Amino acid sequence: MSSPISERGYARPDVLVSTEWVAEHLHNPNIRMIESNEDPLLYPSKHIPGAVQVDWTLDLNDPIRRDYLKKASFEALMSRIGVTPETMVVFYGDKNNWWATYAYWVFQLFGHGNAKVMDGGRAKWEKEGRPMDRIVPQYPATAYNAPDRDDAHIRAFRDAVLRHVEAGGPLVDVRSPAEYSGEKLHMPEYPQEGALRGGHIPGAKNVPWSRAVNPDDGTFKSAEELRQIYEGEQGLEPDGDIIAYCRIGERSSHTWFVLTHLLGYPNVRNYDGSWTEWGNLVDVPIEK
Repeated sequence: MSSPISERGYARPDVLVSTEWVAEHLHNPNIRMIESNEDPLLYPSKHIPGAVQVDWTLDLNDPIRRDYLKKASFEALMSRIGVTPETMVVFYGDKNNWWATYAYWVFQLFGHGNAKVMDGGRAKWEKEGRPMDRIVPQYPATAYNAPDRDDAHIRAFRDAVLRHVEAGGPLVDVRSPAEYSGEKLHMPEYPQEGALRGGHIPGAKNVPWSRAVNPDDGTFKSAEELRQIYEGEQGLEPDGDIIAYCRIGERSSHTWFVLTHLLGYPNVRNYDGSWTEWGNLVDVPIEK
């Protein structure tokens, strides 16, 4: 059983809340629970009472070009789910919160800093037998004014990644070992599609995203355990300029969350183009 969040030595323990904390704050009007899953059918089947769904494909992405939603669309999303700039949003979801941290990361592109993640995610809440229902709540629409999307500080694009590779900068490939080696183009249980070539970006260290969580309950490992993984085993330097990537940027957002918030690394960017872009680019280097 994992220790309390406050005892795990995180740089920012305030970005995590426990299932107990959520249960105690279910009826707080200043808190909005947000469920984000890989499987969009989970939320309508049952969810935490009062929670809204943010669908990663429909709500967070531009419908035409491969990019995230623009400022006006983000403002419309926040208005629809009844969130103001002062509202605390708490993310949770399936797959040990990998999609919850993805939504969290997108929200940070628009500066909504009053955001947290429920440690252990949906599976832990269900395992503990806590209440769930099928009621889709309706909240009064809000007027939400967002800043312009900030792509400079926590997001990396392909040209910047290429310069990073040429300069010998540290990269973390958070995919499975089979994807990293080039044997697979996606995790073994998924369709093998999306890239013409397998392999990894030259110089990248392979640290699968799931190593950051405890397998028994999906909670995050302690800071000491995380430092052993990223620094002890892989030699990452906390002050380095680090780029994380996966296949489409969702698993690497989980690792970005761990390195940035739990370990306090100041310079970590998520390359959301990831392998579906890099594995299809002309004249960029790969390793197998």
